[in-house]
This record gives sequence, structure tokens and C-alpha cells, in this order.
Amino acid sequence: MTAARAVGAAAAIGAAAWFAPLPAAHVGVLCDVLGIVRRLDLGSDAVGMTFDDGPHRAGTPAVLDALAGAGAQATFFVIGEQLRREPGLVREIAAAGHRLAVHGDRHVAQTLVPPARLRADLDRCAEQIAELTGQLPERYRPPYGIFSPAGLLECRRRGWTPLLWSAWGCDWRASATPDSIARLVTRSLGAGDVVLLHDADHYSSPGSWRRTADAVPRILDALADRGLRAVAV
Repeated sequence: MTAARAVGAAAAIGAAAWFAPLPAAHVGVLCDVLGIVRRLDLGSDAVGMTFDDGPHRAGTPAVLDALAGAGAQATFFVIGEQLRREPGLVREIAAAGHRLAVHGDRHVAQTLVPPARLRADLDRCAEQIAELTGQLPERYRPPYGIFSPAGLLECRRRGWTPLLWSAWGCDWRASATPDSIARLVTRSLGAGDVVLLHDADHYSSPGSWRRTADAVPRILDALADRGLRAVAV
């Protein structure tokens, strides 16, 4: 093999490693094998509450109000392009004692983004979080919850925890209702589970944040009935 062909083959292998999707990463056994976290050791009475895709001008304040009403805490996986639109809301999230985490600068599937662009995407989102709140993010959840193999390595290189979820309300769907969201989230919820919800409708069904905000008090009430509390992760 010539040097040029060897370089070309290496590049092809590298590209395949980067873009090869992990569509089944939501499956618990694969997460265990790959070291992708779905549940956390939060104590015997705590559930991790997380919200993706914000901040949102109306959705984020509605969710913050619902959390405050129950004295609950959460982690917000934010999108950089939305941070630039609503920097004040990011400060409000932090001021209320919640945590910020990286969801990316743009809401694009990781497997569609070349290596250099993904690195820049992650850098930009993390830097904005730090500038606005003083928090250094420690968790990363990719858009759509899909990692590429090399993207997972990039997450680990930064020392971030690759965090997905173990319970969700499918609240982005147009057919979702507050009752259906709360029912899906809580049907088998226990200590250590990580809940996925969305405080924004930028990338989902229009107005979906309203259903989520209405579902949050129902979810928190159900947790309280089981002796559980919502915490940031």
C-alpha cells in the first residue's frame, strides 16, 4: 500500500468512527457497555429532573415557577443559539439554584456534524454558560440523545458525564397532554432515575412547553406521594 493510499484509508476509518451512529444508546444494556449514564446515585429519596432545548422566553419561566412552587431543583441542558437570544433567563436559572449543562450550540444530530465543527459547537455552548453564570458545565446530552462513537470520546476528553435519561414524558409530541406526560414520567419512577422533559418548543411541537409546564406540578406531587424529591444532577 502506498503512503497516499494508507493516509486515505486511515481517513476513511476515522470518518466511519465519527459518523457511525449509536441509535440504540437508549437501551440500558448498551448504555452500560458504553459508559453512557442513564441513572445516578442521588440518594434513597431523590430523582434527577432535567429539561432540554431552552431557554425559552415563555416556557422556561413557566417551568421555573412550577419548580419553585414545590421547592424542587433541576438541571437545564441548554442550546447555545437560545442562550444568545435569552441570556437573562440563563442567569435566572442559575440564580434560582438550578444547574446548567451542555446540549450543544445548535440542535443538530451529533452524527451529522464533522469533528472540528462539533468541537467548536461544544466549546461555544460551554463558554457561554460559564460567562453568563460562572458555572462550569459537567454534563452533556447530545441533541436527540444520539452519540457517535468519536463524539462520545470527545465528551469524555472534556471530563463531562455523558448523561441521557431513564424516564421521559414524550412531551414534544403534538398528541401529548399534561396527564399523559405525568403518567409516562411517573409510571415506574424510583430513586436515582433521571427524568427528561423540555422547557422549550424550538425543535418540537409548537406550544409543547405549555403542556410540560402544566405537567410539572403533577409530577412533583406524585414524587412527594412516594417520598421522593426532584434534584439537580
